[in-house]
Amino acid sequence: MLYKVKARYRSEKLGEFVKKLTDGSITCQQPDGEEIVSAMQEARITAPGVIEWFETCYCSTPLKHERETVFDRFLSGIETEVVDEFGEIEGTSFWSYLLSLTADGH
Repeated sequence: MLYKVKARYRSEKLGEFVKKLTDGSITCQQPDGEEIVSAMQEARITAPGVIEWFETCYCSTPLKHERETVFDRFLSGIETEVVDEFGEIEGTSFWSYLLSLTADGH
């Protein structure tokens, strides 16, 4: 199913989050590591401390594995809404924001 997801990011954990997103440790996680990284690359900051993105998940509980392995450590207040198609999310790039937190930008 396709979900529109909204969550608050934990500012105090962003340094660790961007490191794990860019060093391959999340990417190599099976079965959904590449999907998690891709989702964060597409996420938009829609309000202070809030991001939104679209993600496909086939778990009986939306984003169950993603939450257990990554999201619950770095995000809070996760809300999911089933949607029929990808749409436009207005906001600034979460990925660009994350990269701006690193010393060398990647």
